[in-house]
Formats: sequence, structure tokens, C-alpha cells
Amino acid sequence: MEQRTFSLEGQIIDIIGKKIFPARIHIDAGKISKIESLKHSDGPYLMPGFIDAHVHVESSMLVPSEFARLAVVHGTVATVSDPHEIGNVLGVAGVDYMIANGKQVPFKFYFGAPSCVPATPFETAGAEITVADVEALMARPEILYLSEMMNWPGVLHKDEAVMQKIAIAQKYHKPVDGHAPGLRGEQAKAYAAGGMSTDHECFTLDEALDKLKCGMHIAIREGSAAKNFEALYSLMHDFEDHIMLCSDDKHPDNLVEGHINQLVARAIAKGVDMFKVLKAACINPILHYKLDVGYLQEGHPADFIVLENVKEWTPTATYINGQKVAQHGQSLIERVEAGVINNFIELQVKPEDFAIPAKTPRIHVIEAMDGQLITNDLIKEALVRDGFAQSNPTQDILKFSVINRYREAKPALAFIKNMGIKRGAIASSVGHDSHNVLVVGVDDASMARAANLVLKAKGGVAAVDGAKEEILPLPVAGLMSTEDGYQLAAAYSHIDRMTKEMGSTLQSPFMTLSFMALLVIPALKLSDKGLFDGERFAFVDLFKHH
Repeated sequence: MEQRTFSLEGQIIDIIGKKIFPARIHIDAGKISKIESLKHSDGPYLMPGFIDAHVHVESSMLVPSEFARLAVVHGTVATVSDPHEIGNVLGVAGVDYMIANGKQVPFKFYFGAPSCVPATPFETAGAEITVADVEALMARPEILYLSEMMNWPGVLHKDEAVMQKIAIAQKYHKPVDGHAPGLRGEQAKAYAAGGMSTDHECFTLDEALDKLKCGMHIAIREGSAAKNFEALYSLMHDFEDHIMLCSDDKHPDNLVEGHINQLVARAIAKGVDMFKVLKAACINPILHYKLDVGYLQEGHPADFIVLENVKEWTPTATYINGQKVAQHGQSLIERVEAGVINNFIELQVKPEDFAIPAKTPRIHVIEAMDGQLITNDLIKEALVRDGFAQSNPTQDILKFSVINRYREAKPALAFIKNMGIKRGAIASSVGHDSHNVLVVGVDDASMARAANLVLKAKGGVAAVDGAKEEILPLPVAGLMSTEDGYQLAAAYSHIDRMTKEMGSTLQSPFMTLSFMALLVIPALKLSDKGLFDGERFAFVDLFKHH
């Protein structure tokens, strides 16, 4: 329970004042009632907690209440969370689920209204969030912003529904998050002028500088799949008021290891001024999104962390609204029972569903890139046997399929390079943005077995290697587990290890796989409706005809 009145003594890291001074903080009814300066203190460091400025909680495979239990150990006190993933499966009911579950624990989840559900008309999603739905969501006090506007062509071409959603956010004086990978120059300027206030998709310094010039805030992203920290960390030197830190997508095993605190340690080790880094990690999201999170000032909510030193950035305790929620690497947040909500038809596939009659000898191949969401479009010779194009593990060109989970349809088929598996197959119902079932394999029989494990469980990640089969069920929307977060992280590590034993050299094979149906990120992706060119925004034939 919340401690009503108590005090703590230590060295206060005053990020706004850019100073460290000895003081005693007095906490009363969850707020900092007084900060009493001292002449001297041998106490630990006291500082504001960390904030993940853009994250899809669903990507942790944990419901919000479990995500919170793991995050507070690393000093995270709040997240700016986009419920877009569950929104694509369940619509507004999914957003309601996230808010309700998050409210059951002492952690500050700040959700946005998903702006792009479905993400594109070129895939089958489980739901739609209409302009009217966005209006109803934005009117709610617990919805703080319009989530990432991925339809940047819609902003540039003033698409009617896109413009209406942005206007609704502006009516409620709530910011609009951007999402415009690779947008530069005049296009970036026009996108920002359309009302976009942030971007977390920059993968080069020049791109980020273009967007900063247009007045946008840049969230430096370092997640389990997309890693942009090395390219962008130096922005904190000169743009301290306009930079935030985020993970975007964080798999459970990585969340056990650390969170925003890891980025803070890395940036400071690279020579960025400590106060500038902490401004990005702790203060800027509060100011930008108007979060009800304190940063160690009198009258603020008592959200802070305790540190023994300022080298490791590993907190010894975390407090939210004056309640101690983590201590010495242990979460003090109690587990809560989470309900199950889903959208998944009864379905089974057969090996012959994955047969690809060869039309010509040359094929388009999706080239996955480790640590990036973007892909390349390669033209390769197909391995053809008995008139059918096959997986070619010696060239690391494997068959890839997306299976519609919402209605019966033939699986979409393509080829992918860099997944690396030498035998068997892997499958997942985590497939941004529509979360249909994705499967990659060396042979059709293994692909059918892996896919059917996921289809039978109505969600999960699975691996098949000869006689060995593993499935990690994800019963909440086919995205999240209701299990204990630490146990789930261990189970995920186990299946991740199995995938690597099958030959994958990717850091996070399932995370990389999950983005191979994300049509809004170029160059080549696969939806349940077919192979898609993300630069021309049009379908493309698997076989190269000229």
C-alpha cells in the first residue's frame, strides 16, 4: 500500500537546474510536499524516473500489468504507449482492454488513440478504428495523443479521413505522433506542417536533422528489432529540448535485461552531458505529452528512483506516487489476473497450401536486415523442382507465407533472405500491423506444422525442427500472454535459442519476422493479400517477368 508520509535523504539530481545538491525530500499522500536543502548528505542519488516515449506494450508479449512489473525494476515509471497492435486485432475494444489492465497496477501508462487501423487497404486487419472512434477516444481524459500517423502519403496528399483525425486531436489540444521513415527535405516539411509533432523512425542523422528543423521532436529508438541509437545519440548534444528516448518494440527477454536506463548509460559513456541525456530520458516526454508524472519538484507526484552511483544507472529502488514499486532488482508490484480477449477463426493449413508453381526462373526476394525494419528487394534465381519454386537453404532463400487469421483465404506466398534457418520452420501471430500468421520454413511440411501450432493455439510463436516442436501461446489478441512476465521471458528465450540452433544468426528472429508484413516500411513486404512494394505502394508479382 502507499506510504502516506515519509522522507528520504540523498543527493538530488536536479535535471532542470542542472545541478546535484544534498537534500531531504518529504512525501505526503503520493506527492512531494517539501524539498529541504541540507549542508551535507551521505545518502544515495535521488532523481526522476525514466519514461519510454514511444512503445507498443504488446510487443513485449506481456499485458500492461506484467510489462509494468518488469519495467519498474529498471527505473521506468511511465510509458507513452500506442495500443495500435491490439487495435488492429480488436478495434476500440482492444484499446479499452489495455487501459483497464494498466489501471490495475501502480504504473503510469499513457495511451494514444490509434490513427491507422487498418494500417493500409492492402491487408486484412481484424478491425477498423474510424474517424468517429477516434473522436470518442480523444474525448477521453486517459487518451493523451493521436498515435503515430503512419499514413504519411495521406498527410501530404491531404486525405480526408487523415485530415479529420488530425483535426480532432488539435481540437482536444492533444499532440499527434509522426511515423515517416526516410522522409526528407520538402516532404518532411510538409509532413510536419500537417500537424506531426514527433518522429521515432529516423535511421540517419541527416533525416533527423531535417525533421528537427521543421520543429518536430525526435524519439531516438533502440528496441529489440530497430536499433537507431548509434546513428542518432549525438543529437542530444545540441537539441536537448527536442529529443526523447524510446524502445518502440521490446521483447520480454530484453525487458528483463534493461530498458531506458541502458540508453542513458550508453549515451553518457559516449560523452553526452549527463543532464542533457536525463532531460531526454525523464523530462521531455512529460512536457511534450503533458504527463502527470513528477520530476522531483515540490508539489509534483512522488515519481523517482534511488541510485547508488551514476555509472551503471541501475536503480536500487523505484517509487511511483510515493509507493515503492521496486527494490534491489525485485519488482514489488503484485501480479493481477488478466482476462483474455481475442479475434481468431478456427483454421488449419496443409503442406500443399505452400506450393508455388514456377512461372519464370527469377523471383523477387525480401531481404531482411538485422536491427532494421526496412528491407531490400532482391532479384534472384528460383530453385525449381518438378515445376515448383522451393526454399533454397544453401542460398538462405526461404519460403515465406502470411495466413489470414480473420477469414478463410489462400495463404500469400513469397521468398525471404537472411532468416538463416537451415531446417524446419518458425511461425508467429505477431505480424505488424494486421497480425495475421507469418511462417518461414525450409520445407512445406514443416511450415504447415509450425503454422498449425499457432492456429490451434489461436496465437503464439512456434518453432518446428524435425521431431521437436515448441509453442509459446499468446492468447490475448494473439499478441500477449497472461503468464508471469519473468516466466514468459524465460520461455521466449528458450524458443529464441531453438530458432538460433536451427541456424538463424539474427539477434531476434521472431522480432525480425514480425515486421516482414509491415507494408508501411519499404522496400518489399508480404501481406495476406500478396507481395507488396512499399516504395510504389502497390502489389508486385513474385516472379520477375522481364
